[in-house]
Amino acid sequence: MPAGLTTRPLALADAQAVADVTSTEQLADVGETDTTVEDVLAEWQRPSYDILTSTVGVLEGGRLVAYGDLAFPEAAYTAVLPSHRGRGIGTALADWLEALARSRGAALLSTQVPAAGPAHRLLAARGYAERWTAWDLELPEGAVIDARPLPAGCTVRDARPAEHPIVHRVVEDAFGEWRTPLGVEDFAALVWERPGHEPWNLRVVEGPDGELLGAAHVFLSGDAGYVARVATRHDQRGRGLGSAMLADAFARAREHAAQRCYLSTDTRTGALSLYERVGMVVTSTWVNLATDL
Repeated sequence: MPAGLTTRPLALADAQAVADVTSTEQLADVGETDTTVEDVLAEWQRPSYDILTSTVGVLEGGRLVAYGDLAFPEAAYTAVLPSHRGRGIGTALADWLEALARSRGAALLSTQVPAAGPAHRLLAARGYAERWTAWDLELPEGAVIDARPLPAGCTVRDARPAEHPIVHRVVEDAFGEWRTPLGVEDFAALVWERPGHEPWNLRVVEGPDGELLGAAHVFLSGDAGYVARVATRHDQRGRGLGSAMLADAFARAREHAAQRCYLSTDTRTGALSLYERVGMVVTSTWVNLATDL
């Protein structure tokens, strides 16, 4: 690290500082932020994750100015305060994360950064290649989603605790089509054990026979309602359940004082045009970059 900076592993007590550094960087690069301390804590409390050996904080005096986090075996998070760019911190973090991932047997290391921003340029110069494009989309204030009516006998309601394992299976079966599925304990840490979780954050579609056909995870992120997950059971696709759950999730968020509503998607899902058709607009563009180790 450059002279005058020190490093150490992060601890749970650093969650707010990490959220602040990340938010400051996002505001500078894309004009908005979607990171809260609850987001950081949810990731760090996953049973499969070890904060002591997977993170490094960069400090100037006692202030956190940057950090690196090997959040998953092949995926990392980083942030550097804009005021500290150009000092070689990003390069040092990349070196450290690549070495750590390699030592754990990873075949590659990936991260997601704002398109055409400083991190994109730095990683491209290191040989990172683009794997996919991602977008944040927002539902304009006052706009509503005209969802198709639910099929006869179907209802949307809060998930019951006894149904959590089924929700996990429905969501991870769907998301597992393009990424490694999460185990139920890690999924729980991010969903119903997420700090501040309330029953309305996890919504399900119940069929006429009582089976769960789909699920949506929505929560407040600052003053925004964020839909983190929407999934429909494979044999129930094409019936309008996804748009119904999306409309319901945004409605619940607004009932709980959300000033705006948004979600994220990427080219792997093929859902961008669907979200644009229901009235959502792209607010920022990101790229997922990776390097072979």
